[in-house]
Amino acid sequence: MSNKLKIAIIGCGGIANGKHMPSLSRQNNAEMVAFCDIIEERAQEAAKTYGTEDAVVYTDFREMLAAGGFDIVHVCTPNDSHSVISIAALEAGNHVMCEKPMAKTTAQAQEMLDAARRTGKKLSIAYQNRYRSDSEYLKGLCESGELGDIYYGKAIALRRRAVPTWGVFLDEEKQGGGPLIDIGTHALDLTLWLMDNYKPRMVVGSTFHKLGQKKNAANAFGPWDPEQFKVEDSAFGFITMENGATISLESSWALNVSEFREAQTLLAGTEGGADMKDGLRLNGERAGRLYETKVDLSSGGVAFYSGGTESESDREARLWLEAVSEDKEPVVKPEQALVVTQILEAIYESARTGRAVYFDGSSDK
Repeated sequence: MSNKLKIAIIGCGGIANGKHMPSLSRQNNAEMVAFCDIIEERAQEAAKTYGTEDAVVYTDFREMLAAGGFDIVHVCTPNDSHSVISIAALEAGNHVMCEKPMAKTTAQAQEMLDAARRTGKKLSIAYQNRYRSDSEYLKGLCESGELGDIYYGKAIALRRRAVPTWGVFLDEEKQGGGPLIDIGTHALDLTLWLMDNYKPRMVVGSTFHKLGQKKNAANAFGPWDPEQFKVEDSAFGFITMENGATISLESSWALNVSEFREAQTLLAGTEGGADMKDGLRLNGERAGRLYETKVDLSSGGVAFYSGGTESESDREARLWLEAVSEDKEPVVKPEQALVVTQILEAIYESARTGRAVYFDGSSDK
């Protein structure tokens, strides 16, 4: 009998093939035994490539959950189905790793958190940028007080021209939005986590649909169809936290900027600052002089040895499985991911209404 954790995959599209299944296949303590996709051929191909010899294929996730035979479910579907599938999987007795963002709406995310608490099963969200070497090193510095009281952060997710033209990325109904909810969510999660601040007070936001109407546009993934481009092409937010700290959020799939960066953060504290513009850079003041230093995160230094090769997605998979097998809290807690969704939703609401959104129930009227 195998004592490996048994995993089911729901949604066998791009993110499952690009991250989840390859990383899980490299973990010695797990095996993928069930695959579900509304396109049966995709589930069959996934099972053939990553599954056990007796892996089962489904096109209905409810049928899969009813049949059982696994411990963990990875939800890799469009945003609008994250909550219903995750809740069903939790209630069927499984631990759940759900792709980002946690859900399309705050209400849906709260229902997922409630289900995890009710069932006692673990729920985590796939914010893999926390597992990068620069992110982990900076987290350690923040926790040790190296930056002091961090009162300003900038969450950066800017693409000049990289609009995803496949799947449902341009479908507002299924995704809930464009670059803000797609890549802005990563930068925001990273910034909140590093600051360890999850108490927003007020949000102001703007969204733009300016370049999405261009025909035959230059784009990393080929021209988009303006008729299908139903979401924003850029979005920006300003968040004030309860303790007075502020965060600015910049996100775009298409924006006329010469400098573009993704899933990065900038932090400013009372004792120092940090950014990820050109590797991990730290700055501060010492002995009456300002300094800036770039952290060497390579693992070399010994002849003929270049260090480990574990990627952030592999580290995410390993630590998630350890959380399940050793009954520990996951690195990404659902309570944290819920706040990310709250802020994203508030930015969209502020952009729509032209008003600030307050989390204590007050208004700017």
